[in-house]
Amino acid sequence: MDFLVVFIPLLPFIAAVFIGFGYLFNRINGPRSERATTTIARSAINISCCIAIVLLITDFLGENSDVLVAGQWLGSGNLIVELNFITTGFNLITAVLFSIILVVITRFSTNYIHNESGFHRFFFVLSLFSSGMLLLILSGNAVGTFIGWEIAGLCSYLLISFAYDRPVAAINATRVFVTNRIGDAGFILGIALSFYFAGTIDWVRLNEISETLATPTVTVISLAFVIAAIAKSAQLPFTPWLARAMEGPTPSSAVFYGAVMIHSGVFLVILLHPLIEKAPLTMALLVVVGLFTAIYSFVVGLTQTDVKSSVCFAISGQLGLMFLECGLGLWELATWHLYAHAIVRCYQVLTAPSLLHYVHGNPMKPVTPYIANKRWLYIASLQRFWLDPIADRTLVRPINGLGHDLDRFDKNIIDRAMGAPVSTNYTISSLTQLEKNLDKKAQHGIQVEFVRGSGVVGKLFEWIANIMSWFEDRLVLRGIGMDMVGIGSKLGQAAITFEQLILKPRYLVLFVFIVLIIAASI
Repeated sequence: MDFLVVFIPLLPFIAAVFIGFGYLFNRINGPRSERATTTIARSAINISCCIAIVLLITDFLGENSDVLVAGQWLGSGNLIVELNFITTGFNLITAVLFSIILVVITRFSTNYIHNESGFHRFFFVLSLFSSGMLLLILSGNAVGTFIGWEIAGLCSYLLISFAYDRPVAAINATRVFVTNRIGDAGFILGIALSFYFAGTIDWVRLNEISETLATPTVTVISLAFVIAAIAKSAQLPFTPWLARAMEGPTPSSAVFYGAVMIHSGVFLVILLHPLIEKAPLTMALLVVVGLFTAIYSFVVGLTQTDVKSSVCFAISGQLGLMFLECGLGLWELATWHLYAHAIVRCYQVLTAPSLLHYVHGNPMKPVTPYIANKRWLYIASLQRFWLDPIADRTLVRPINGLGHDLDRFDKNIIDRAMGAPVSTNYTISSLTQLEKNLDKKAQHGIQVEFVRGSGVVGKLFEWIANIMSWFEDRLVLRGIGMDMVGIGSKLGQAAITFEQLILKPRYLVLFVFIVLIIAASI
């Protein structure tokens, strides 16, 4: 019955396709179609959950194979990516737990999102997320896990910005999405290093080969995956994104940041524990990051004044303890901690809107006097230790400035060197436009400044751009004159026309066919 594992992530994906196309072609729209949408979404995740439970029972009976290979997805040289799924142990148990949680949240969302303008969009994204998350858990190789990883990240962005007409929701969704891309870079690097040094990207095989790899090699591979895990599970220095992510609806907060997706990082670390155990530096990093995240979350959580913020720092604190347990080699404890925390936080986030009702007559426990008297700690906690502005100043702004400098370099040097036209109608060349602008400024006695940059990188690009501008002005424009520029413009226009013609499907097919005939004759 191992083949049934394929349907666990597939069925929610099919549900997402049905809902998406139905909404796109106006077959599913408005309150009258809510019942059809919820029926599709709930039926898919319910069947997936039942299949997972059946496979878990057969696993306990010892009838499952370790890995099911459904086929080959990609082959390039020595790189072979198979459609394989792990059908036993930790992966299957986690899939069962998460599918049960997804069933609960899908059912809860039916009433909670009722009559909302984005009702059908919500269930489309929720079904797509369920598919991606179950693929992440069950995939037997790093590429499949990464695909699920990215689908889950995309869906989180879409649901954080569920109320996209609110600027705060859109800004927070973008910030969370960009922050998690840092972890994605680590994941991609880990895949590349695994294939280069170990010759495989299959999880089971990678853990086995780690016994034969040198310690520095194992350390580099494990660090790449651990960076991805730290970013995904909101550990320091990436913790602030979790508070921003609570902007979405309560069901999405529960499924993403309370019970399911937020545990992806811990899941990845536990999955690779045979590899990570061979890298003492990586184990030490897990201890340090987990310990400081737990302390940071505890202190900041004491001064939060809204329910979701308090819950989010409680979540990151518990996740920090899980990373600490992994770093200390307490893998089984971390596993059970993950399962228990997912269940508790799912219930806690779903009932967050009813908190005032539950705490009536049950006052909250005050902070201990030792901590309450630390005014500096209180101020730092209120400001969340200034971690968000520090990250903004040290990471976001420099990267943003570098992007602007590179954009100016591309427009003013690369585009001009390639002869890219300035206007969209391709009737005048960039050289002609530049000469006219220079002549106009010269007539009015205006000092020409080709480009202006800021910072070290900006000044470097400014210097290069001005040199190129001088060269083009002295040796090209004034040397060959407008007549030659006009001829070049006509030749460029002819080349663009020919390129547009050859790219038409009929001519492109004809061109490929002629090339194949010539190759066959040779």
